Amino acid sequence: MSPTAAALATSRSLLGLQNMARAEIAGLLSRARAGEPERSLAGRLMANLFFEDSTRTMTSFSVAAKRLGMQTINLRGAASSVSKGETLVDTALNVEAMGVDALVVRARQSGAAVGIARAVKCAVINAGDGRHEHPTQGLLDAYTLAESHGRLEDFDLAGLTVAIVGDIASSRVARSNIAGLGALGANVVCVGPPGLAPASLKSLGCEVSADLDGLLPVIDAVMVLRMQFERHDEEGGEKKPEGDRRSAMIASVRDYRELYAMTPARAERMKKGAVVMHPGPMNRGLEIDAEVADGPRSVILRQVTNGARVRMAVLGWCLGRDG
Repeated sequence: MSPTAAALATSRSLLGLQNMARAEIAGLLSRARAGEPERSLAGRLMANLFFEDSTRTMTSFSVAAKRLGMQTINLRGAASSVSKGETLVDTALNVEAMGVDALVVRARQSGAAVGIARAVKCAVINAGDGRHEHPTQGLLDAYTLAESHGRLEDFDLAGLTVAIVGDIASSRVARSNIAGLGALGANVVCVGPPGLAPASLKSLGCEVSADLDGLLPVIDAVMVLRMQFERHDEEGGEKKPEGDRRSAMIASVRDYRELYAMTPARAERMKKGAVVMHPGPMNRGLEIDAEVADGPRSVILRQVTNGARVRMAVLGWCLGRDG
């Protein structure tokens, strides 16, 4: 069997956390804790197919691949033939045909990564698809939470309560965190006004509340999400016409800040040892104040640091290097 054929025979995809068992999630995190050997994937090729804007995720995957000795290709939507009408699947098939071992896919359409994985033979890693999932963000958030609370030995998060606050209806990060943190034993509470944190989220295995202030003294972490106004203006991947916008999910930015922004006063009311998280990008002064983002409770930059570690582990797992 040729090296390429052997790679395809052992490659795996990471498309979401919702169907992953606790043992698989903990295994990936344990792999990240142990660290992937430098240059262990030398000679392999990874392509970032980013049809949506990204700073942290795309750069983090590139850093992870470089540390593993991989070569990388970065393809952004505006610079690809998708802008000329080519389908995402055809783009992926053409890139795979050039000898790529792994495709890292970010797209506006929910389910895009799954569709591509069904069409190609190489590994596919979902880097965020619409409102569906962002599994590596969920993994790095779980790793950071475990690190913050001394749970790195077994990643058992039982007894910890995490409040995810903000625009949860639009958030793929929230969905991966509900699945990942829940599988590891944490209690997840989605917090926001009904338009942003609808009661239907309970079907994912979390609690739902509109009262952030009442939760502050008992939670172990608050994960702040930005307001995704760009998704409020979309329906099914198409931009909605003027006069038919979903920004009515909140009465006003001022009202939202009054009830849900992470201010210094709210951070003060959190219990000892509780941390503040944010997947980025942050809208300072809207959902989180600078004093909190840069304050002693913040582990936001630890999330970024851990992102490269976790993505190295994911690449090693997907491309068949036994841990």
